[in-house]
Amino acid sequence: MDIVNRLLNWVVPPTSLVILAFAWPALSFVSACEWLYNAFYPEDIDDKVVVITGASSGIGEQIAYEYAKRRANLVLVARREFRLKGIAENARRLGARHVLTVAADVVREDDCKRFINEAVNLFGRIDHLVNTASLGHTFYFEEVTDTSVFPLLMDINFWGNVYPTYVALPYLHETRGKIVVNASVENWLPLPRMSLYSAAKAALVNFYETMRFELKEEVGITIATHGWIGAEMTRGKFMLEEGAEMQWKEEREVHVTGGPVEEFAKLIVSGACRGEPYVKYPSWYDVFLLYRVFAPKVLRWTFRLLLATHGARRASLVGTGRPLAIMEGNGRHPSITEGNGRPLLLEGQSPRKLFGSPSHASPSSSQRME
Repeated sequence: MDIVNRLLNWVVPPTSLVILAFAWPALSFVSACEWLYNAFYPEDIDDKVVVITGASSGIGEQIAYEYAKRRANLVLVARREFRLKGIAENARRLGARHVLTVAADVVREDDCKRFINEAVNLFGRIDHLVNTASLGHTFYFEEVTDTSVFPLLMDINFWGNVYPTYVALPYLHETRGKIVVNASVENWLPLPRMSLYSAAKAALVNFYETMRFELKEEVGITIATHGWIGAEMTRGKFMLEEGAEMQWKEEREVHVTGGPVEEFAKLIVSGACRGEPYVKYPSWYDVFLLYRVFAPKVLRWTFRLLLATHGARRASLVGTGRPLAIMEGNGRHPSITEGNGRPLLLEGQSPRKLFGSPSHASPSSSQRME
């Protein structure tokens, strides 16, 4: 068997490249024809039912508005019900036929069953399931002392997509519907301080790639990958935790740059209606994939050089469970409490430890985009 594998190692790669080179023109022609057909005859979403998780802000909110412009019936799902009410009103003004809002947590299977059942009971069907809830972090893995954030990252980024998909699939089969997934370029492009997030997104993408084969053509899947975009997760919105419930501290914002969320949302919805398997924003990130496949060392050297130009490693304590030194102009540490005396979760505080010990402000950070 070893001899066979050694022979195949020499024969298969060059043979495959030669076959691909000859087949490329035909494949490109077929793909172009398919794209033109789908561009001229996209799916008509008018009066169809779209379930959007993580719809209370960011990408989920903008996707809701894009579907509303196409006169769809919307089911908006998120934990922040007060946010959903305003978004529902905006969606109605933009053209949505009917809007149902449901306060639910996508990492709980019972909650997923509840909002899917409510959608089916009201509208009788589900045509699109759009999963957008996501949780990011900005810490070096070896500096973490509070590991309670680890399962949280996997729950939201992976299981928070799997559970809604599992529950909605029988109804999507009936309508030959579509699943839209909010992934990220980090699923294949490694970036520092995003190790767990990248791993969760890689698991997510591979799950849905496998589902393509299992579902065949009965249910379409559109995987949307983005680079750096100006969503709420990158605008410095930090979360508080009281008991088992996550809540957002809306007032804290920091300035960031990035591509517009609105444009990405428009690409996602139009791509899903055309039945495209992938939506990428921006698409120039794909050049790094070539380097990863054919010249991985060059890619590693490039990232090391880029990081080196910023000097020695400056560790963010976000999510590490270690204290932050926050100095005021007089050199004193400010009080880390809100107006009601409750500890405030600053960048770097651990939500699980913070409220377990009110007198101790122990940092972490997880940023959740809905």
